[in-house]
Amino acid sequence: MQGFSTVTQAMEALKPEAVQHSQNAAGVKTRHRLKRKTSGYVRQGEWFFIPREDVEINEHLVIQNEPLRRGSGKPHMAQFLYRQGGETVYVCRQHPNGLTEKEYRRLLIEDSNAKRCRWQTMQRNPKVFVRGRISHPDHATVVLDIWHEVAADTETRSVAFRDVAFLD
Repeated sequence: MQGFSTVTQAMEALKPEAVQHSQNAAGVKTRHRLKRKTSGYVRQGEWFFIPREDVEINEHLVIQNEPLRRGSGKPHMAQFLYRQGGETVYVCRQHPNGLTEKEYRRLLIEDSNAKRCRWQTMQRNPKVFVRGRISHPDHATVVLDIWHEVAADTETRSVAFRDVAFLD
């Protein structure tokens, strides 16, 4: 990220493109764009929730009381969560950001010790939608009456976060 001369510029830069598009489409006035709740998004900590009235949800795949986390911090808890798509990766302690299928298969051939890892299949960067109560011990609980797409702030695009992945 580049340097910014005002707090407003820095705060706007933390908004992912989808949030900026949503606030523009919703007509959020410039003076309201630093608020935590607008017609274009709701923010809680590093997470933005973008209203998606048109999303089709398979209710059979909705998970209750699911954590939202990035890295090793305290998770935000979503009352109802639905995920869609993403890239399948293989995760273990030695590979916390996951390996693609190709990388995983190659590692198993090249390193006989890799088979001993406790591998878990996860989805890297899926689309995630939440509804209901979103809570976190350091933030006020928000209640989302309709489905909202989850977007993380852009802090992870900085050099300090170059090795962090969003896994679910």
